Amino acid sequence: MSCGSPIAIAALKGYYAEEGLKVNLVSGTTFEAQQAALAAGKMPVINGDYQFFPAINSGFDIKLISGLHEGCIKVLVPIDSPIKSAADLKGKSVIVDAIDGSPMMVASVAAGNAGLNPGIGGDITWKPFPWDQLIQAMDKGEGDVVALWEPFATMAEKSGRYRVLIDITKDPIFANRNCCFIFASGKLIKDNPEDVAKILRAIQKGIEWVSKHPHETAELLIEKKKIASDDVDFVSDLLESYNYGAYYGRASIIAAKLDAEYFTAELKKYGFLPVDLDVEKFVDNTFVDIFSPAAKKTK
Repeated sequence: MSCGSPIAIAALKGYYAEEGLKVNLVSGTTFEAQQAALAAGKMPVINGDYQFFPAINSGFDIKLISGLHEGCIKVLVPIDSPIKSAADLKGKSVIVDAIDGSPMMVASVAAGNAGLNPGIGGDITWKPFPWDQLIQAMDKGEGDVVALWEPFATMAEKSGRYRVLIDITKDPIFANRNCCFIFASGKLIKDNPEDVAKILRAIQKGIEWVSKHPHETAELLIEKKKIASDDVDFVSDLLESYNYGAYYGRASIIAAKLDAEYFTAELKKYGFLPVDLDVEKFVDNTFVDIFSPAAKKTK
């Protein structure tokens, strides 16, 4: 996916090396494998999304340390679909890559805010398919709606067969808020907070570079086969839509905590987190300002 571009750019531009670090970038693992590796300290940091909050609440030793960017999920319908708004999802089937995954969360929060019950057994039927078969499933008529990660959502939109129902870059429920964050191993924060801070500094340099050089970033990602596209202009436009410029320096730290509070409350309302969860306490326990002296203390 394109959304983790600053992490790759930080390696390609030598920002980790500038911090005295040698890194090995890992991709292609499952969410379950990622959260287990992060909690065990086998992986120091990762770019993640809303689905990390329920994982943390279930006991995984994972901490939130920064924001990353806006908008990398869209909900699409066939071009001639009668569905015009989230309220129209009542009684419809929505194809997703995973039950309780972030695309399902996006569609659920939108539907819930439109007055529907998006829970399992409620107003919407959720149909999971492997992530690389979602559009094929739609083409076969398996569902009425599909919730997709980028770049696949915009690729489907550009095919002319689908139109956007919900774009979290623009939808007022999600707009101007992080959809992806930087999470870190709680174990490594306890054992070696300085290295985690170095990694985040390198990533923030990557975020800044991507925000200022989206076209060059697209060229590098395509050259190094880091994204499923060979269209430089398409990738560049996608990167610009993520508004990386708002998420480096202190702004990324401040926004991370505020957006975590907002989305944790939304996920709680629609069944992804317990109804009795103390949102403020949960986020206080989850968030670590890794550049603060307090980060050196066990949390």
